[in-house]
Amino acid sequence: MSKLQERIEKRVRAEAEFMISSESTLRTVAKYFGVSTSTVHRDLTQRIKSINPTMAKGARIILDYNKSIRHLRGGFSNKNKWKNIDTREVA
Repeated sequence: MSKLQERIEKRVRAEAEFMISSESTLRTVAKYFGVSTSTVHRDLTQRIKSINPTMAKGARIILDYNKSIRHLRGGFSNKNKWKNIDTREVA
């Protein structure tokens, strides 16, 4: 195995461990590791399966959960955005 493959494998394991332990979103994991969200998504949906199938299942559970509540997070974000805009205009 080349050094590049070893580095990728190490990163994939670290991303999966971080996501599972902290139940983070893709964006949080990407920001923490300094890589793009598409890289994290590929790591946690494709690459992890061949590295550690057990971790792959755990990561899939978190990814599916985050996907199932994303519409709620968007609603809260929008609500807070408009709440802050309204208070600035009144003052």
